[in-house]
Amino acid sequence: MFQKHDLKIPRRRFRTNVSGTSAVEFALLSPIFILLLLGMVAYGIYFGASNSIQQIAADAARTALAGVNQTERRTLVASFLSNNASGYPFVDSTKLTYQANDSVADGSQFVVSIQYDARNLPIWNLFPNLAMPGTTISRQSTIRVGGI
Repeated sequence: MFQKHDLKIPRRRFRTNVSGTSAVEFALLSPIFILLLLGMVAYGIYFGASNSIQQIAADAARTALAGVNQTERRTLVASFLSNNASGYPFVDSTKLTYQANDSVADGSQFVVSIQYDARNLPIWNLFPNLAMPGTTISRQSTIRVGGI
């Protein structure tokens, strides 16, 4: 016959059994971990593209140093961007726009400004409801023209 004290033994054994705790912890924490991992990858891609745009602006400004006047420097910047911009990580050269002019504040400086339409980066598709940085990355580089 089944007795009342027989029920207490399985309950006590169930409360003290720890064999499934790892599986339960993994089931609870893995979605959070995966979300954090995807967030790091997404922002890493964005920061990589931002760094590439800054490097393009700096390299274009250094290339412009060889020009004698503003028109020649603009031509050198345009040539540099058309030949080299696609070689930078996370950058589609067709999405770049630029301005290359002598500085208004100081005529001995030349400024290269680059704008990049970053809407095609995969970061925007990963988290549609999360606050994200702007879709346009703008960077500039200024370089002194002609000596000290």
